[in-house]
Amino acid sequence: MPKIASVGTYTPPFSLAQSNIQQLTKELFQQQMPKIDRLLNVFVNGEIETRHFCVPPEWYREEHTFEERNELYVDLAVAYSVEVIQKCLTNPSFLQTAITTEDIDALIFVSSTGISTPSIDARVMNILPFSDEVVRLPIWGLGCAGGAAGVSRAYDYCKAYPKAKVLVVCIELCSLTFQKDDYTKSNIVGTSLFADGAACVLICGDQVELEQDKPVPHIIGRKSKWMPNSEDVMGWQVKKGGLHVVFAKSIPVIIATWLGPFIHQLLSDYDIQPEQIDHFVAHPGGKKVLQAYEEALQLDSVHTAISRDILKYHGNMSSPTVLYVLEQFMLKETAANTLGLLVALGPGFSGEAVLLEWRD
Repeated sequence: MPKIASVGTYTPPFSLAQSNIQQLTKELFQQQMPKIDRLLNVFVNGEIETRHFCVPPEWYREEHTFEERNELYVDLAVAYSVEVIQKCLTNPSFLQTAITTEDIDALIFVSSTGISTPSIDARVMNILPFSDEVVRLPIWGLGCAGGAAGVSRAYDYCKAYPKAKVLVVCIELCSLTFQKDDYTKSNIVGTSLFADGAACVLICGDQVELEQDKPVPHIIGRKSKWMPNSEDVMGWQVKKGGLHVVFAKSIPVIIATWLGPFIHQLLSDYDIQPEQIDHFVAHPGGKKVLQAYEEALQLDSVHTAISRDILKYHGNMSSPTVLYVLEQFMLKETAANTLGLLVALGPGFSGEAVLLEWRD
């Protein structure tokens, strides 16, 4: 049963209060959108207070080509990847002995906010001393589901190779996709919600022995789910100026009706009842998304409290966000033999769920 041994996260350098982002958005859009004030309520109603970005506020007032955005994405994604990998492998909150990059057997890189070939992981391996035989698995296009999917793929790898140590690195620079000439409601909603973030998680197979002084989450199993003919629910439209957000207003309704059967089937596969789940590690896609989780799975606000805090102070960072939530769960004093569920949803429309058990 592979285990999650460590997590590392990084906060980008430019922090903005939600009220300041709201004012900047009004400044940029009000000339072309005279009724912008009505739409700006999403900044107040989303229960977000602070978000963090890789570029300063003045960057958004300027014109930027797709080429310029993507060059900045590559440079910063490499830098942030190095940062979170080093933090994850040396994090004293989780590891009593640091692990070197030479000991890593597989590297899974997850992102959807920029394009790079060779992929970012290859560029990182020229900076950090990874083995030249490390297995690389770059994953693009899963958006908010990417963090949970990366954990699932690491689990699959460790099941096949129980001596393996696998890193999952999630980097999203949503701010670089901002389009100040896109006057759609989806763009305004995305502007009120998304932020930048970076996270790395270390997952080890059964035969990897690590010293630990408290219970850590082991992965019991996982399940993937895809909804046919749902390409328009969320994702990107790729246009001349870059990536334009697709964000359907039906997402909370879809979650409320689609998520429950998906999760209940996973639990049924392992003879677990919903009331046995103590820890709900949910990707906080937004306030309404968290409410839909609660309704679909019959949870109360206690189960989603950590997810709400991450949303409050970081916004939706897409794929890394669920790993920020996971980090907070792992920092808590958690009793052994308790169960958890890690869940994220993304473009496709798709879902990824990982069943956890904290063990000594």
